[in-house]
Amino acid sequence: MPTYSLMLAALAATAPGWSAPEYAGMQTDTHLDELSGLAVSHAHPGIYWANNDSGNGAALFAIRADGTRVASVRIIGASNLDWEDIASFDQNGHHYLLVADTGDNGGLRQRLTLYVIEEPAVLRDDDHVRIARTILFRWPDGPRDCEAVAVDGKRGEILLISKKRVPAELYRLPLRPQADVPVAQLVAALPGIVQPNIADQQEKTPQGRYRAQITGADLSTDGRQLAVLTYGSVYLYSRATNETWPAAFKARAPINLALPWLPQAEAIAWSLDGSSLLVGGEQIPSPLVRFQFGTVPVKR
Repeated sequence: MPTYSLMLAALAATAPGWSAPEYAGMQTDTHLDELSGLAVSHAHPGIYWANNDSGNGAALFAIRADGTRVASVRIIGASNLDWEDIASFDQNGHHYLLVADTGDNGGLRQRLTLYVIEEPAVLRDDDHVRIARTILFRWPDGPRDCEAVAVDGKRGEILLISKKRVPAELYRLPLRPQADVPVAQLVAALPGIVQPNIADQQEKTPQGRYRAQITGADLSTDGRQLAVLTYGSVYLYSRATNETWPAAFKARAPINLALPWLPQAEAIAWSLDGSSLLVGGEQIPSPLVRFQFGTVPVKR
């Protein structure tokens, strides 16, 4: 899309040492017309897994960074009430995906569902996989909307971020909970999310009034960099090797990578080597945007 590429080329770098957003491709696949989550494949180089929002089937799609669909996979026994994100992680030598059925626009759901599946070893269109395990959970103080989920395989925990509350809240759950319906544990408030100004408040669009709402998240494979997506920006939080997230939030402010125009930005994923982030929007056609950067220095 030459016009969009030229627009991106005119943007300055968003932070020292970081690239301006780059055009990666265009999402036009009608099978994936409500892109709501992205996660890099740990089993297939160059592949990202994507999911649709509510009202669609219980299927995942293997795509390339330019939006080309490679395969589709149905999850046997799962249902898509409101799938809002997907995360990838490794444990015990296996590659897994976690699908987050956590959307709750009306604030009505008492129990939420997370599906864990093992990545298929071969990519085949119209394939199917079975659920490795299902995690039901609830919030500690009543329902809330959640569209951002990440997994730390090394620490054995799931990270969840509320969408509409100010400040946004970071919660965690164990990957292998002991209780039948565990309660998500509050970790900390998420600092540094820039709220809409007076002019933004007058604009009833994702880039205006709703620009600070959290729509996606992903954790780098080393577990040290948490990327949080809003309709207007990517916020990058970094922690030292043995540092907790609350300590990291107090020690340093997030880096704010401003997004170019995207129709309802809702999906974000790290590359496997942690050198880039891929961001996509929920509507079609929608550009896919990449930020390129190296390791973020962490003060010790």
